[in-house]
Amino acid sequence: EDIVITVADKPVALAGVMGGASTEIDNNSKNVVLEAAVFDGKSIRKTSSRLNLRSESSSRFEKGINNDTVLEALDFAAAMLQELANGTVLTGRVQAGSVDTEPVQVSTSLDYVNVRLGTELTFADIEDVFAKLGFGLTGDADKFTVSVPRRRWDISIQADLVEEIARIYGYEKLPTTLPEAAGTAGELTETQALRRKVRTIAEGAGLTEIISYALTTPEKAVEFAVTPSNLTELMWPMTVDRSALRQNMVSGMLDTVAYNVNRKNSNVAIYEIGKVFEQKGNPKEELPNEINTFAFAISGLVAEKDFQTKATPVDFFYAKGIVEAIFDKLEVSVDYVATKDLASMHPGRTAAIVLDGQTIGFLGQVHPQTAKNYGIPETYVAEINLSAVEDALQPDQPFVEITKFPAVSRDIALLLKAEITHQEVLDAIYSAGVKRLVAVKLFDVYAGEKLGAGMKSMAYSLTFQNPNDNLTDEEVAKYMEKITKALTEKVEAEVR
Repeated sequence: EDIVITVADKPVALAGVMGGASTEIDNNSKNVVLEAAVFDGKSIRKTSSRLNLRSESSSRFEKGINNDTVLEALDFAAAMLQELANGTVLTGRVQAGSVDTEPVQVSTSLDYVNVRLGTELTFADIEDVFAKLGFGLTGDADKFTVSVPRRRWDISIQADLVEEIARIYGYEKLPTTLPEAAGTAGELTETQALRRKVRTIAEGAGLTEIISYALTTPEKAVEFAVTPSNLTELMWPMTVDRSALRQNMVSGMLDTVAYNVNRKNSNVAIYEIGKVFEQKGNPKEELPNEINTFAFAISGLVAEKDFQTKATPVDFFYAKGIVEAIFDKLEVSVDYVATKDLASMHPGRTAAIVLDGQTIGFLGQVHPQTAKNYGIPETYVAEINLSAVEDALQPDQPFVEITKFPAVSRDIALLLKAEITHQEVLDAIYSAGVKRLVAVKLFDVYAGEKLGAGMKSMAYSLTFQNPNDNLTDEEVAKYMEKITKALTEKVEAEVR
């Protein structure tokens, strides 16, 4: 990425930074070739910084060169050699490439200027300012365009013109009033509102917020990532433990759990809202995607033992209850699917959180071997992609008056194969398309020798309600018949 000047394919100078020894001028030099060039300031700065080589040349190019006077400077240098050193200037000039010397056109309006400066300038005042600067000016008070010479490469936008007008007009003449800009009503962005809502729910569930490092080890960076991507590593990390951007938050939280457990604080319930970093491209060329994420970790006891209460340890369903509470409050419907894909999670106590067919997180127990590596007891964790949740949020629902008509409940007990899940039963019930069905609750599960091997019983309470009228027994009977048929066809259930 460095520009090199060559003669006969041999390098003689690092352009804009340093010349070579073979082309250096000394007391014996007779023939001199003058070069006037314009190099890209960013490129020169990068070359100079990378090689730690600062020079008068690099300093000038970094600040910018006046395109207008490049040829004038070349002629002036030749004239000085002739006058001061008795040199002979030969005719002719070789030119490679070209530089744009046309003035830059920048437009604004008188109103824009006066609002920013708090002044009451007239268009005549504006004409006077740019006449003093030697800039071309066309237009009127509603919209005028300034032709900015290339020698002023610092002027390219409206604000730059306002700055020049204030400078020439006189800072001491500016009134001591605030700029007359209309105020805007402040409000939270959707992301900020979601973070606050999730934070409230999490703290209501008894979790305490922490903030952990976004940098970690390369191994921990991808340890709990659902879909690991390319690592984004620091070129000069302060320590190996903080050398790569995290792709998950759980590993950092487990370090916090270990820190607490080592200090006899065994009942830990913590959460974090932050960013994880997904790198799909080349880390050296592209910036990673930042994904808003929520994660929590719980370990120890939910309730301490005393004379009338048994000690209650945390378990999978306690952790799942927190996740369900979050999605219920956000009114987002997700599915929980058992998974064994995460090597650092317990293969029998881990579920993927699925939203509209996309996995947006996971929930479960940390694998016993992983927990041992971290030096922590049995711990349950969850991680949720808040960016995906934000996309799925529905607009706020208008208030619906509470119906004055009573609800009707019916219980149904099903004999099912042991491998049939609760979610499959729910899907079958809702597939019947009963509009008056407003709630389904599982209240009993039984498996024993009386039912036979590989069988289980599940009992559900179904609630029906018509917001506009009373339900009759005949209507409810029809609803139950449709649901029973769907259960028989979808999950081969036998109604007991």
